[in-house]
Amino acid sequence: MLNIFSVEEAKQGILKRQPPDEFPVSQTMLEGIAKVFGETLTPEQAVTRILADVRRQGDKALQEWSQRLDNRKTQSFRVPAEKLSNALKSISDKELAAIKISVERVRRFHERQPLNSWMMQEGDGTLGQFIRPIKRVGLYVPGGTAPLPSTVIMSAVPAQVAGVKEIVVVVPPNRATGEIADITLAACAFLGLKEVYTLGGAQAIAALAYGTETIRAVDKIFGPGNLFVTLAKRQVFGVVGIDGLAGPTETMVIADETAAPGWVAADLLAQAEHDVLASAILLTPSRELAEEVQAEVARRVESLPRAEILAQSLQRRSGAVITHDIFEAAELANAYAPEHLCLSVADPWGLSEKIEAAGGVFLGEHSFEALGDYIAGPSHVMPTNGTARFASPLNVWDFVHIVSLVALNREFVSKLSKHAAALARAEGLEAHAQAADERTSA
Repeated sequence: MLNIFSVEEAKQGILKRQPPDEFPVSQTMLEGIAKVFGETLTPEQAVTRILADVRRQGDKALQEWSQRLDNRKTQSFRVPAEKLSNALKSISDKELAAIKISVERVRRFHERQPLNSWMMQEGDGTLGQFIRPIKRVGLYVPGGTAPLPSTVIMSAVPAQVAGVKEIVVVVPPNRATGEIADITLAACAFLGLKEVYTLGGAQAIAALAYGTETIRAVDKIFGPGNLFVTLAKRQVFGVVGIDGLAGPTETMVIADETAAPGWVAADLLAQAEHDVLASAILLTPSRELAEEVQAEVARRVESLPRAEILAQSLQRRSGAVITHDIFEAAELANAYAPEHLCLSVADPWGLSEKIEAAGGVFLGEHSFEALGDYIAGPSHVMPTNGTARFASPLNVWDFVHIVSLVALNREFVSKLSKHAAALARAEGLEAHAQAADERTSA
């Protein structure tokens, strides 16, 4: 059931953000942790234990935790090259065509992103920046309950465009089969990704961050995951870089009376089916539209295979909000800073000028969000939990770092050095000042 709220009710409910460093923990989760560890621990404490074990014991710890958490006993986590190639051969022509067009569009989009080193003449010297790709990155691709080949594409292609030489992929085993789905392996094989591991959870993040006897550490970790993956990424940050801390997926639709209720309902349900903590919110000045969407959602939920997940996500963090007009809706959207923002209004381009904070904006009812999940062009890895106020969707710049260039000539340095010395002495750093003094008369 999609509930309908006033603006004030929504501000105290579905539009009220929880602190980004706090994560909801159910009693069921706490009981599960106690069963695995033999004592009462918070998720944070459980993750700390796993990270420490892998850091100290390497592969031995990976094997123990994979057996305890994933019921998977193995001596080697790496997916053999033959299995990757066989997976590519095993998928249908339709699936292969979809992977191909998705890769082509995502690659073409990211190749347009400016990414250039530069230099300029400054007096008698040169200043500039070298743009260098990160050498080795790790991509976490969820896969415990459903295969996500799209996340392989949306993460690996920007890395390849940036020039990253070593791309490592970790995917948790499917809970039913104990293996990675062929469609996910096929996406890896199509992209030429050869270093793929059947490994998930906090132990996978530990392996990427610290390295083991068989898995070399990476320089930066990317990718969404469950609570334990997110907590692990937060704890290893500083040892390695991370792209961000992913929360549950969210979509917001601003719609007016011209919107098609069925399409709005479909777009809300497409995100709500991800997770019981997902949010799907409609902002509209039309109560009539809200009620029609409410009826459509109720009708469609019953026939969808993830009806149980939908029922919970629609009840917990979703709903329709009746606004004064679409401009108030835009203000609410900017304050909420959603991961996905769909503008199902008569003039989406005009309203887009009012949007200041969103991971991705989808203009018009034909530019629907699910298309962006797979094939539109931009990466579907986007900031969640309000971080779109300051963070960006995954892009080529995430896979490079900047090296500053200073190449000044002797004559120019002698003029600058006295000013450097003055600042150094103002800071009480005499050795700095003397290093500058020696160049003044050089």
